Amino acid sequence: MSISLTILGCHSATPRTFAHPTSQFLEINNRHFLIDCGEGTQVQLRKYKIKFSAIGHVFISHLHGDHFFGLIGLISTFGLLKRTKDLHIYGPKGIQEIINLQLKLSKSWVSYELIFHELESENSELIFEDANVEVHTIPLNHRIYTNGFLFKEKIGERKLNIEAIKENPEIEICDYQNLRNGKDFTTEKGGIIKNKTLTFNPHKSLSYGYCSDTTYKPDIVPIIKNVDLLYHESTFLNDKKELAKITKHATAEEAGNIANEANVGQLILGHYSSRYNDLDLFKQEAETVFNNVILAKEGKIIKIDSKVPDELVIAHQN
Repeated sequence: MSISLTILGCHSATPRTFAHPTSQFLEINNRHFLIDCGEGTQVQLRKYKIKFSAIGHVFISHLHGDHFFGLIGLISTFGLLKRTKDLHIYGPKGIQEIINLQLKLSKSWVSYELIFHELESENSELIFEDANVEVHTIPLNHRIYTNGFLFKEKIGERKLNIEAIKENPEIEICDYQNLRNGKDFTTEKGGIIKNKTLTFNPHKSLSYGYCSDTTYKPDIVPIIKNVDLLYHESTFLNDKKELAKITKHATAEEAGNIANEANVGQLILGHYSSRYNDLDLFKQEAETVFNNVILAKEGKIIKIDSKVPDELVIAHQN
């Protein structure tokens, strides 16, 4: 059970040579997801040596350009690379029309299948699920329809207590999978050996909450309660709190309040306004209400491993 999050871009609006719009690459429980796809995302993927072929699912929070203008370029490049694997795209209603129109007018139809999952519900809903991971929407409040996304590992199999199993000769290797699945063992005489005496609890399942552009919205707290890692936009500091309300963005302190109320493990700030030169001010402001704060930065890799309790690994690629 593990999470590895690579920040590809974390600034708002206009791209600059040193500041890229929002995009993230998430590895969770051996699954790979691209979250938002601002302009230049495919260049960032190459820069940080992320295999294009690893991406099978793209999640777009909303249809403002700094969150999806890189998508059509990435789709086209996939075609040039002779991709054959399906690409699933989750985003607001209208994203299929936008992408298909660009492909149609540029006569750039791709040879692989584009599968769109358009979203329009105002309530949290399950939008992806497989044997390892499930993804739920986090309804946000921005100037247009916007969702965040909650990625949750599914609870794994129980771990065998080999020493306890050896004390019960009737238990054979063919019984191990039933034990991993949580079943009790029935002896030849009809006795029951409780599963918890023969196995250990599975590793803790991990979760990541991604809250894209939004005004302060405390009613999302029950959805993201106790997540291990939370990204929450922090476009402004408190000196621009009124502007945050008008543009429906959040301040660093408001992001900290959400993290505190939700009892999250770590908070990542991002989507900084270009008005600010000193990003440490965002961290300082959020830390007035929540202690464990990380500043997003292009190339930063944040890792959590449930096999190493209470340990967070942060790396930065140059």
